[in-house]
Amino acid sequence: MSSRKFFGTDGVRGRVGIPPMTASVVMQLGWAVGQVFASTGNKEVLIGKDTRVSGYLFEAALEAGLASAGINSRLLGPMPTPAVAYLTSTFRAAAGIVISASHNPYFDNGIKIFSSQGRKLPDEVELQIEELMTAEMTTVDSSDLGRAYRVDDAAGRYIEFCKSTFVSGLRLDGMKIVVDAANGAGYDIAHRVFRELGAGVVSVGAEPNGLNINKECGATAPDNLRAHVLLERADLGIALDGDGDRIIMVDHRGEIVDGDEILYVLARARKEAGEMTGGVAGTLMSNLGLEHALHELDIPFERAKVGDRYVMELLQKNGWMLGGENSGHVICLDRVTTGDAIVASLQVLSVMKQTGQSLAELRSGMMLYPQVLVNVPIKEKVDFSDNDQINDAVRRAEEALGDSGRVLLRPSGTEPLVRVMVEGQVANDVENICNDVARAVGDALD
Repeated sequence: MSSRKFFGTDGVRGRVGIPPMTASVVMQLGWAVGQVFASTGNKEVLIGKDTRVSGYLFEAALEAGLASAGINSRLLGPMPTPAVAYLTSTFRAAAGIVISASHNPYFDNGIKIFSSQGRKLPDEVELQIEELMTAEMTTVDSSDLGRAYRVDDAAGRYIEFCKSTFVSGLRLDGMKIVVDAANGAGYDIAHRVFRELGAGVVSVGAEPNGLNINKECGATAPDNLRAHVLLERADLGIALDGDGDRIIMVDHRGEIVDGDEILYVLARARKEAGEMTGGVAGTLMSNLGLEHALHELDIPFERAKVGDRYVMELLQKNGWMLGGENSGHVICLDRVTTGDAIVASLQVLSVMKQTGQSLAELRSGMMLYPQVLVNVPIKEKVDFSDNDQINDAVRRAEEALGDSGRVLLRPSGTEPLVRVMVEGQVANDVENICNDVARAVGDALD
C-alpha cells in the first residue's frame, strides 16, 4: 500500500503558503480528485468553505483543477463541514470538498473530501488521489472543460434538514440560548436554526472578517460562551468550532459541558426511551467517568484511536449509532453521516424539552474524573513500548490508581512528544502521579 504524503487523519492540512497548502498543490489536488471521480461518470463536485481569507484562494485553485479534469464545481460559499456532507448526498454529487482547517487559527487551512454518500473517503480512494498528486497534470479538450455554478439556496436546504432532526411537534419557545459560531462557517446558519424553532437567540462569534475564526471564541475557547450565558442569564449556551462539526455546551450555571457529557445525556435518554441501538464509541481520551456512567446504564462502550475518523470506523464496524470525542465531535449516525454541532445540540435540546430538565440536571448523573495531560519532549520518535523503566512507572501508577483511574501514553503524530495522560478520582493524586510518570518517560528517553 502506498504511503501518505498529503492526507492525514482528517484530510490535507497545513500553514497557508507552505506545501501542501499552496495554490499550485491545491490545484493539483483538485485535478487528482477530478481524475478519480471522472471515471464514475458523475461530473458534479460540491465545494464549501469556512470564513478564512485564504478560502477564496483555494476555492479558485480547486475549481481550476477540477475544470481541467472535466468536472463541474458547485460552489456553496461559507458552509459548515456537515452541511457539505449532507448536500453532497442530496445533490447526488460525486464528491464534496470542504476548505477548512476546523479549529485551527486563520493562518492554517485544509481540504476535506466526502464521498457521494456524505462520508469521509475510504482509504483506497485517498490513496488513488495521493498517487495522482505527483503525476503530470493534463487538461481535457476545451469542449469538455468543467464549469462552475453558485448554489444560492444551500443554506436554506441545510437549515431545513437540521430542523427535521428535532422531534416533530416540539418547539423551543421560552428558551434563551447563546450561540457562539466561532466567527466560522456556521456564523449565518446556526442562530437561524434555533430562532426558526422558536428560541430566543443571543448570537456571538458571528462577525467573521477572514482573520478572526476561532480567535478567543467558539468550541476551543468556551470561556467566551460561559461569560455570555451568565451575563444574559440564558438557559444554556452552544459553541461551534470554525467548521461547525464540534460542539461544546454551557449550562445555565456557566458550567462547561464537553463531548463526553453530551454523549452521556444522549445515550441515557435513548436508553430510557427504548431507542438505544448498540453501544457508544469513544476514544482513548474519553473520560473514565463516561465509561463508568454508561456501565451503570448497561450500555456497551468501546474506545477508538483519537480522531473522529476512527470513531466512525468503530461505529460502522459495530453497527452502533452514537459516538464521539470529549473535544466535541458528536456523531449521531441515525441522523447524520458525520459529526454535526447543530444537529447534536438539537438532540440535547429535544431531551431537555421532553423531560423538562435543565442541561445541568441532565448531566448530573455522570462524574467527570480529574484528568491531567503532560507533554514530554523527546529527541526523536522511538518505540518505547518495551522500555522497562517506563513500563515500571506505568505499573506503579496503575497500582496507585486501582480501578478508579487509568494511565495513557501516546506519542504525538506530528511532534517529537510523548503525551502522558492520567485520570482518577482525586485531583491532587492524579497530578502527582502524572508528573511522576512524565518524569520517568523523560529520563528514559533522554
